[in-house]
Amino acid sequence: MTWSGQRQLFYVAIIALFFLSLGFLIGYPYFNKPPTCNDRRQNGDETGPDCGGSCPLACASQVSAISVLWSRAFEVIPGRYNAVAYLVNHNKNAAVENISYRFRFADKDNLYIGKREGVAFVPPGGKFAIFEPAVDTGSSIPVYTTFEFTEIPVWKQVSQEKIDQLKVLVSDITLIGQATSPHLSATISNNSLFTIPNVNAVAILYDATGNAVSVSSTYLSQLQGGQSQNVNFTWPQPFTSTVIAEEIIPMYNIFSVKLP
Repeated sequence: MTWSGQRQLFYVAIIALFFLSLGFLIGYPYFNKPPTCNDRRQNGDETGPDCGGSCPLACASQVSAISVLWSRAFEVIPGRYNAVAYLVNHNKNAAVENISYRFRFADKDNLYIGKREGVAFVPPGGKFAIFEPAVDTGSSIPVYTTFEFTEIPVWKQVSQEKIDQLKVLVSDITLIGQATSPHLSATISNNSLFTIPNVNAVAILYDATGNAVSVSSTYLSQLQGGQSQNVNFTWPQPFTSTVIAEEIIPMYNIFSVKLP
């Protein structure tokens, strides 16, 4: 090879090396990004693409479906009903921040009366209730009530440490005036350091056979750490069956619970 050819080859090699180096500098950060929870790949400590491990989302393959134990409508006054769905989340460390749902109502002949839709949250691990107040059915009597979620739940992980630290207790449950004007009172205590906003306490009353007799709810705008508050539930007319057991479920969105 002549001297001029060698010089041209040298220049070509320099230019090629320059572009290779430039391509490496541009491409390396793209192809060697650190794992994240939104890169649509299973990497890092994830147990699925962008889920599990240290990612906020729980993997759909690792959670169980929510069970609806029962759903019913309870008369408050003629033509006005409270509806409740009683459910179980089988996932101890997974919850849903918000999800749409639907109640449907039918009469004794299974003729459609109406529906009520809303948005709720699903707390981690255990039984919970979704309450819809003051459903107007006109002259129809809702004998059949169905409940369903109308979208696929997006499960988020909840640390066991947070679950263990949150201690919301119900005590001093007292029911009076069953045969006249029923009144239920109780104390809800937040025995943790967390501030819990928007607590909806759902009361379910049961007869001797374990059937729900009536339901109601009340609302607390906030329950601070170490705070106790009295709650009261009232009904405008007597119950049709004798109540022998009361259950009060404090409902709050665990993702809105914060340390002060």
